[in-house]
Amino acid sequence: MTELFSGRRTTPFLRHFVFWLAMAGSVPMAYGQSEGVCDTLVVSGNPEYPPLLWRPADNPSTLVGAVPALLREIVEPLGIEVKVKDLGSWARVLHQARTGELDLIAGAFITDERQTFLDYIQPPITWQPTHIWVARGREFNYRYWSDLRGKRGATLINNSFGQDFDRFAEDHLSIEGIRTIEQSFRMAKLGRVDYVLYEHLQGHAKLARLGLEDEFVDLLPPISSEPLYFAFPRNSACNTEALRSAFAERLAEATGDRRIDRLLEEYTDRYLNEK
Repeated sequence: MTELFSGRRTTPFLRHFVFWLAMAGSVPMAYGQSEGVCDTLVVSGNPEYPPLLWRPADNPSTLVGAVPALLREIVEPLGIEVKVKDLGSWARVLHQARTGELDLIAGAFITDERQTFLDYIQPPITWQPTHIWVARGREFNYRYWSDLRGKRGATLINNSFGQDFDRFAEDHLSIEGIRTIEQSFRMAKLGRVDYVLYEHLQGHAKLARLGLEDEFVDLLPPISSEPLYFAFPRNSACNTEALRSAFAERLAEATGDRRIDRLLEEYTDRYLNEK
């Protein structure tokens, strides 16, 4: 199907042809009848997010993981090619989304600020609990957010953990934004910070890969549990109502089947065994 959509727009004849393909079940109707058809999605996301997303050692210019795999299952049947790029940092991903240099962010939490330049697709991909990670032997009493006052934390630059916690942290906590989560964990191990804020699944994967899993513990309860979404930058030429509708329909089918759970198992194994 990709060769049918060599440009961003179709001729009336081609739209008519796509209509009959849709009737035959080849292309979702809402997308097949659109005025403009996007044939390639330029995608990026958080490279510090295994097993959902990470930078593979054998191809560091791209990102792999459960989320890119799910994305391809969603859009390739629509005749869309997916190009997943590693942009070097989460902060740069957000910047290029603002400027329209990306067509899709593969995994983002909702904040008021991000909603000014992103259109989020329902339903969410999955939910992500965020934990407080501390070096073993340096545990402290933690029950409420207020227990973090007076302590030093670290996390990724521009990371969000839900708008309520983000506001509380800005007003009351000292949390340093670090370029890589590995550096954050090493700072905690050396006692330069008291804790690391990072998602539960990703923390276990990263620490296991670093050989540090036995040297850290995560404190309960989680500080938050937030839905993770695909999001189209508003300045992208691919961000059309027709594509968002077709995308959401296929995403709902995949999440209803809990496809992401099976992909997470597969890609956790791949990440931990990557050479």
